[in-house]
Amino acid sequence: MEIQRLHVGKRLSETAIHNGTVYLAGQIAEDTTQDIDGQMREVLGHVDRLLSEAGSDKSCILTCQIFISDMADFPGMNAVWDEWVAQGHTPPRATVEAKLANPACLVEVCVTAALR
Repeated sequence: MEIQRLHVGKRLSETAIHNGTVYLAGQIAEDTTQDIDGQMREVLGHVDRLLSEAGSDKSCILTCQIFISDMADFPGMNAVWDEWVAQGHTPPRATVEAKLANPACLVEVCVTAALR
């Protein structure tokens, strides 16, 4: 079966599509001067854009992993998530505190979704 990759870089591809499933690389905010609300909104915007390019959307998310640099930001992250997530299509999700590669990043989101 063919694997389609989008936004292919030297180190990683932003998206891989295989057998009706869309896999996104971990998404982080480009503007790391923002607080957790701003970074989470930006990250979810990246997820929306990449899923759309692949032929999917947030209602098709199969699973989501959220890495947060400080659990003190958990309520703020959840508030943004709750506004964004497709009600009735909330995916299985894990959220863990983690030391992220860029210390200025407060959150990283990794999504797997079905094609529409």
